[in-house]
Amino acid sequence: MNVAEAIRGRLVVSCQAQDHQSPFLDTAHMMAMASAAVLGGAAGLRGQGVAHVRAMVALGVPVVGLVKRHTPGNPVYITPGRADVDALIGAGAQIVAADATDRPRPGGERLADLIAATHAGGALFMADVDSVDAALAAVDAGADLVGTTLAGYTGATVPDGPDLGLVAAISRWCPVPVIAEGRYRTPAQVAAAFDEGAWAVVVGTAISDPVNTTRRFVSACPHAPVESR
Repeated sequence: MNVAEAIRGRLVVSCQAQDHQSPFLDTAHMMAMASAAVLGGAAGLRGQGVAHVRAMVALGVPVVGLVKRHTPGNPVYITPGRADVDALIGAGAQIVAADATDRPRPGGERLADLIAATHAGGALFMADVDSVDAALAAVDAGADLVGTTLAGYTGATVPDGPDLGLVAAISRWCPVPVIAEGRYRTPAQVAAAFDEGAWAVVVGTAISDPVNTTRRFVSACPHAPVESR
């Protein structure tokens, strides 16, 4: 089955260790989380890091792979370079996700070159964008899917909920599947994204980050640690 068709109208779960102290940095522990997501009905996974992606591929569902690599002085950190693309394809990622905003990439690499490298490796390219303009530019460069992953994360403040308006706008103007992602926390929000034209929806923290989920509940306790309030 075509990889994009396999996730159409379905949920993709992003399994990533968001905290540097998280036990899910360990691949075996992350695989337990990913396996639980698949057992729960996830049609695909989104994984960060070559080792985690390679392990997730063995679960038999489409895997969106990415590498988060911070470069001093540059805000682009989701699969910033061609070497990251090559490593993810080598790990078996069927879809490679990368920052496709209009911000300059480290080393001056071009988005089109990352897309070309992805296609040369036999994978699809998912453009993580923050606006309609970025989505259209990514499609012009050859992106196969567009995700609203970075909506709200490139400005001064981060909104509380998902950007459903951007899902609707990109769905209206872009001829490729639109993947809704970013701050989806409830089934109602997932349903709303599909109503706005999403091809698939990615949910991460609300499902696969027990560290931050626990912190949210702890913050409601009268004797919660100060840092949790």
